[in-house]
This record gives sequence, C-alpha cells and structure tokens, in this order.
Amino acid sequence: MNLMTSEASIHSIALPTPFPVGDINVYLCKGDALTLIDAGPKTEEALQSLKTQLKGLGYRLEDIEQVFLTHHHPDHVGLLDYFDDIPIIGHPYNQPWISNDALFKEKQTQFLKELFTELGISKNFTPSLAELDKTLLYSCSRSLTRAVREGDEIPGMKEYAVLETPGHAQSHLALYHKENASLIGGDLLLAKISANPLLEMPMEGGERPRPQLQFNESFRKILSYPVSAVYPGHGETIEEAHSLIRYRMKKQEERAEGVYRMLKEKPMTAFEVCRMLFPSLYSRQLMLTVSETAAQLDDLEHKGRITAVNKEGTNTYKVIA
Repeated sequence: MNLMTSEASIHSIALPTPFPVGDINVYLCKGDALTLIDAGPKTEEALQSLKTQLKGLGYRLEDIEQVFLTHHHPDHVGLLDYFDDIPIIGHPYNQPWISNDALFKEKQTQFLKELFTELGISKNFTPSLAELDKTLLYSCSRSLTRAVREGDEIPGMKEYAVLETPGHAQSHLALYHKENASLIGGDLLLAKISANPLLEMPMEGGERPRPQLQFNESFRKILSYPVSAVYPGHGETIEEAHSLIRYRMKKQEERAEGVYRMLKEKPMTAFEVCRMLFPSLYSRQLMLTVSETAAQLDDLEHKGRITAVNKEGTNTYKVIA
C-alpha cells in the first residue's frame, strides 16, 4: 500500500510472522534517506516477502540506507541480520535486546523468577520462562548505531519528530510527521486489538516499570497532538485515532473495575486473579496473561483503590476500605 505524505512517500509492506498477532507492517520511507521502519522477524518467509515487495517498488535490500526501530520485539527486528553495515536507529533500550546480550538475558531471567514469586506464580510454571527464549530465535544479533529519544530528529527524515511511547515495550518510540500530523505508531495503537502492556525488568535500576501506567501516559501524549492517521505495526491504518484511544482507555478502566470487584470478594495474589480472568489461557500464554493482570493491579494500586501486602516475597492484593 502506498501512503503519501507532504515530503516523502511511504510504502506499507506486510510481512508474515510466526506469532499469533499475524502479519507485521514495516514501512519504506523515501525522503532524504531511504529508510525502513522496523524489519520483521528472522524467518526465510519474511525475508523473501520483503525482497519481493521491495522489488515491486523498484528497490533491493541493498538500497536501504538506514533502519528505524519502533521497539525491540523479535517481529520488529529479526531481519536486521540481513542488512549490511547501515545505521540502525532507535531508543537506547533496544541495544541489549537486539545485540543478544548474554548477561542481560541472564539478568532478565533472574528478574522474571523473582517477579513470579512476587506475583504468586507457582514454581511449577518456572519452565515456561524457556518459552520466552524461543521467541528470541526470531530476533537478531546487531548493535544500535544511533540512540534517539523524545524530540530528536532522524537523519534523512527531518519532517518527523521522535516521541517516546512506552507501555508495550520500554524501548517503544513513534514517529510524528510535523506537517501532516500522521503517526508511525509501532504497536502503540492497533485497530482491532489492544497491544499488551508487557512486564519487563527495569533498564536503569530501581523498581520494575508499570507498563499500564506508561501506556496510559503515552495515550494521553498522543491525545495532545492532532493526528490525521496512525500507521500501525499490525493491521489497518487508523484514521480516528483519538476516538480509538479514548475507547481503549475506557475499556482498560472497565477491566480494572472488574478486578476491583474480584478483590472486594477476597484478597488475592496476582496469579490468583490471572487464573480467574484467563481460566483457559493462562497456562498456555503465561507472560501475556500475567502482564495483563499486573496491568490492572498496578492501575488500581496507583489510584489508591487497592494495596499490596507482602509476605515472604509474595504480594497479596486487597481493597482499601
């Protein structure tokens, strides 16, 4: 699909992924530099699809001059391994993920083990951490060459400003076109589904991030900008972005309210709440369901409606009378 902006031509390229979310949209932006926004997963099918679609647009893989990353997840970065020595641009938090840093992975695993205890997850589920490593098979082993943060500009894309939009990932960025008010949004806002507020270890020490609170703040940030269209990482282009954001925020409040009603019945650990929310899904998609559960608990705790009582490293949540 060809999308036109005032200063550059953007082509949307859908690539297959091995994940339940389905195809990923990467974007070829022809400005002062030929830029690929996100890269797709490291699979032969995705690689051949990218090559074929680039050829249809009159380009080769070798013509790409730089890659901008919206975030570090494998379906967005894996094909970086097939690009020669070109600039890779993104949030600094991408680096340990895309470089396949062994020490970082060890720290992440240890963080998740401790988090499992805090959330009340049985040790029987510890082997599920290995499932997370399997997703990294579709990632890459590259290094970030330029780190950017809020307000920065991308070389060769002077019409765009970088916005930090964490929530789905700590490394998440979006690109805002300063003239036509379009947004290349990564997984911040999707048309048909809500992106998960995923639990991650803190990147700079301190307490763990509260991704749902970050998501809400990122949404409020986008509401403060005029937005003509959002070009997302998955699914169709979004033309009524502000309405959809308000809808997503309303539905999240309703989910949190449902968790609050559960806790009014009795205090529970996060894992107990998770099993009630996702009785048929939690054992197969533990990190996704636990992240979603923790999101609502974090929101309620932030609003002063519940509190956590820690005993032997495990939090039990109860309503504040």
